[in-house]
Amino acid sequence: MTLKLNQTVGELVVERPGRSRIFESFGIDYCCGGRKSLVEACAAKGIDPQTVIGILDAFDDRPADRQERSWSKVSFWELVDHIEHTHHQYLKRELPRLAFLVTKVARSHGEGHPHLVELQKVFETFKTGVELHIAKEEKILFPLVRQLSVAHELPHFPCGQIANPIRVIIAEHDEAGDAMKKMRDLTNGYLPPDDACGRYRAMLEGLKELERDMHEHVHKENSILFPAVVAAEDRLRALHGWPVGASIQTAQNGRGGQSDSEIVL
Repeated sequence: MTLKLNQTVGELVVERPGRSRIFESFGIDYCCGGRKSLVEACAAKGIDPQTVIGILDAFDDRPADRQERSWSKVSFWELVDHIEHTHHQYLKRELPRLAFLVTKVARSHGEGHPHLVELQKVFETFKTGVELHIAKEEKILFPLVRQLSVAHELPHFPCGQIANPIRVIIAEHDEAGDAMKKMRDLTNGYLPPDDACGRYRAMLEGLKELERDMHEHVHKENSILFPAVVAAEDRLRALHGWPVGASIQTAQNGRGGQSDSEIVL
C-alpha cells in the first residue's frame, strides 16, 4: 500500500488500526486530530513526515496482528455495541477509581506539587463532561444509529438529520481531547517524580491508560462510525431526491454549530 502525505491521520489508522501505536509514539493525535493530513500533523510536531512514512512502511510490511480488527468492515450495530461494551464500560469503571486516586494524591502531595491541585480540577471537569457525553450517546445518538442501520426508508429523526447530534458529539470529543492534553502537560507526560509514592504512580499509570483508551474510542467514532452513518443517511435522502453532502461537511466540521443545550437527556 502506498502511503500519501495528504491522507488524513484518521484514514491511515482506519486502513491499518495497528498504525495507531506508531502515531502514539510520536505524540500525533489520530482521534480528535484525525482530520489533519499526515503532513499537517507532522508539521505541528516538528517531525519530518518522511521519517514517519518510513516507519509506517516498515510496520505495513509485517503481517497484520490477529488482534488488529478492522472496525470499518463491521455493521453500525456491531460497532456501537462494541463501543458501549468496551469503551463505555471501561469509562464507567475507571473514572470513579481515577477520581479517588487524583483526589487523594492532590490532598497528600498538592502542597509540594501545586500542579496536582490543578490536575484534580481538570480531571473533575473532564469526568463530569465524559459521563454526560456517554449518556447522550447511549440514550440519544446510538439508538438513532441502530435505527438507521436497519432502515430501508429514511427514518424520521426528532433531531432532523443525524449529522446534528453527531456535530455536538464531535465538539465534545475535541473538548475532552483538550483536557487530556492538559493532563498530560501537567504530569510531564505521566512521568512520576523521584519521590512519588505508590498511589501517585498508580494515578499516573491510570491516566496514561485512560488517554490511550480515549484515543481508540474517539477514533472509532470520528473516523469510522460517524462518516459512515452520515453517508448512509445521505444515500436514503438521495432516494427521495433530497439534498445530500451538506450533512457530511456539517458533521466533520467538529467545533461550532448546534449547542449542547439542543441535545437534552
